[in-house]
Amino acid sequence: MGTIVTIVLLMTVLILGLVLVRTIFRGAIENISGIDQAVKNEINKLFAEDTSRKVIVYPSTRRIIIKKGDDNLGFGFSIRNIQETEDTFSYDISAVEASCNIDLSTADGFISLGKSRTGIRLPAGSFMEDPIFVRFGIPETAPPCQIRYSIEVSSSAGLYGTPVDVDIEIKSR
Repeated sequence: MGTIVTIVLLMTVLILGLVLVRTIFRGAIENISGIDQAVKNEINKLFAEDTSRKVIVYPSTRRIIIKKGDDNLGFGFSIRNIQETEDTFSYDISAVEASCNIDLSTADGFISLGKSRTGIRLPAGSFMEDPIFVRFGIPETAPPCQIRYSIEVSSSAGLYGTPVDVDIEIKSR
């Protein structure tokens, strides 16, 4: 009799544990979707405030603090075509300056997703529906430092406006 009660109690705890884990993962996925939507809304708002801007970066301070070992943190940006015709755009992000003794090619290697893209077609007067998220993977071996990255956007005619800078500050845990 005691064995049956123990088995029933263990099965109940197992089921409750599985429900809890599923709820946690569902909440995490919904939070990520909410963050993505918040970034889209903020970029749309920034474009609405200034119709002449070609590139918008979020956060608008263009300063991101990342602790060593953290992955998938970064920034979002969007391109607006202010020309009178449809055009194809591309971008490239590269490190241009560092406050510590780090090779710029090493700093470029910290970009895990979103370093460059080509073939972004935008109709005249419109901007990207979905912003681009640039993610960084900072290894534990990286020194605490500030790195300035430059976003260079090009259209079919060449460089599209002036490069936009974003500062990443790497901090120890």
